[in-house]
Amino acid sequence: MTSWTFKTAKGRLWHSGAIGYSVVVYALGWWLLLTASWITFLPGVILLGHAMIIAAYLIHECAHNTLFTVNRHNMQLGSLLGWICGSCYGTIEDIRTKHFRHHVENDDVVWFDYEAFFKRHPLVYRVTIFLEWCYIPAHCILMHAIMVFTGFIIPERRNQLPRNVTVILIRGGLLLTLALLNPLAFMGYLIAYMLMIIVLRFVDGLEHDYPYRTNLFTDEVSENKGDLVWEQEHTFSPILSWRYEWVNWLILNFGYHNAHHAKPTTPWFDLPTLHRERFGENPDTVIRLWPQLVMYHRYRRYRIFHDAPGLKDVSGKDFLRAAQSAQLTGGNAASFLTSF
Repeated sequence: MTSWTFKTAKGRLWHSGAIGYSVVVYALGWWLLLTASWITFLPGVILLGHAMIIAAYLIHECAHNTLFTVNRHNMQLGSLLGWICGSCYGTIEDIRTKHFRHHVENDDVVWFDYEAFFKRHPLVYRVTIFLEWCYIPAHCILMHAIMVFTGFIIPERRNQLPRNVTVILIRGGLLLTLALLNPLAFMGYLIAYMLMIIVLRFVDGLEHDYPYRTNLFTDEVSENKGDLVWEQEHTFSPILSWRYEWVNWLILNFGYHNAHHAKPTTPWFDLPTLHRERFGENPDTVIRLWPQLVMYHRYRRYRIFHDAPGLKDVSGKDFLRAAQSAQLTGGNAASFLTSF
């Protein structure tokens, strides 16, 4: 059995640091929550949530094989990290396949038509937008709920039913035990998980103006497949900070999305340098944090159908300028963790 060997010495340092941080902070967060103290509750929630965020972005790194020289080892680590961030109900191969199609076809390739679902279930839609108004990410919670029961819900994943049931029994049993023995810690975990969902969708919501296409299990391919120029015109970089580069480490530089799509095999720690090499030092090439926050707040009820009053359906450079001036709804339900 070959050992996990990092691709580069720099990768050994930075990837190991990110993995170690996620595991140690995850354990520390649980320890703080399990003390059953209101004093440690908030720090425990924040640390647990951020550990899951880093684990999720490391899964993205594993899907692109940026860590280890042997691709199988990247997938093995991604599977393990899935137990931290709750994406283990399906398989890491499903995550990678869907995400690779996103890159190759320049499309948001999905199975679940959530707009059609909400039109068929208007009561669910009304409850969802009410919860969204309360800053509860109900739309994305629905997506993660489908992920939990993927083997039951998605016909093409029926062969994963034994695995799906096993994971549900293990995680469900642990969470039920936690809820009975330590309700405060259980509530803290739910909040931390919701925090992870909020951060992931906040960053994902402005990275593309792609429409979604329900062709995950069909032979239909986007007409923009392989068009690298079109890909860059419709990809955007919503970063946390232009001035203080280290702030972007909080999400493993995922906001440098133009750089990531220009060279998807670039590891997270090299993305800021690649961005500046490809797109220069001009901060107008990115979407800064303040307009992102304004849009997230202002259009939180409209994001499902992108139907905020007075907003035009813009794309490309117009999309970038509109986002920089906080004039877009942004999007939901585009997470790489939900592989459908």
